[in-house]
Amino acid sequence: MRLTLQIWRQPGPDEAGAMRTYDVDDISPDMSFLEMLDVLNERLIVDGDEPVAFDHDCREGICGACGMVIDGTPHGPLRTTTCQLHMREFSDGDTIVIEPWRSKAFGVVKDLVVDRGAFDRIIGSGGYITAPTGAAPDAHATPVSKESAETAFDNAECIGCGACVAACPNGSAMLFTSAKVNHLNVLPQGAPEREKRVLNMVSTMDDEGFGGCTLTGECATVCPKGISLDSIAGLNREFMRALRKRP
Repeated sequence: MRLTLQIWRQPGPDEAGAMRTYDVDDISPDMSFLEMLDVLNERLIVDGDEPVAFDHDCREGICGACGMVIDGTPHGPLRTTTCQLHMREFSDGDTIVIEPWRSKAFGVVKDLVVDRGAFDRIIGSGGYITAPTGAAPDAHATPVSKESAETAFDNAECIGCGACVAACPNGSAMLFTSAKVNHLNVLPQGAPEREKRVLNMVSTMDDEGFGGCTLTGECATVCPKGISLDSIAGLNREFMRALRKRP
């Protein structure tokens, strides 16, 4: 396959960026999208040019490190992570536009790499879970209903990639925050800090500069782990409950 790539290049967070065009050929349809970028970078290095910077780690769709906007859609045409997107989804001669996540809260570090530290600060503001120390408790010492367990597991699948923020026209982080709140708050172990957790995490989310949620649904459409809008509804319920119980 021969492809034309239009890639956002930005030397640093305080420098201006621009789109640059590259031609690549001999691309196998079985390559992953990141492997295709590796091929481009090898050529750039040989030519004495600066390689394109992009985030990646496990390359197995687990860690959420990889992430870029491909032809206007976070992670590209499939509902998966960028590292699991393969070049068979494109055609010979295609022009592919590649950009970083676009959000006020995600500053560009270099090229396609953005600073997602805001997510870490949201999680950190949620605090801890009270748990007794000592010997491990019996497996059935704390009963958990099947519905609560499934809700917790569904929300715990969030990998924090940031696609939801990049897809949202408001740059909202509600889907991410709701997943992190709900997977703890629906379990008995998360009950002691339940109200404090949701209030702190929502407050931190707002302080980080994310936009407001208007339930357009784009976040759930692109989420590679299938976190649904039900999660945001759960966050809203938890937030209103916390406000009512707040002294």
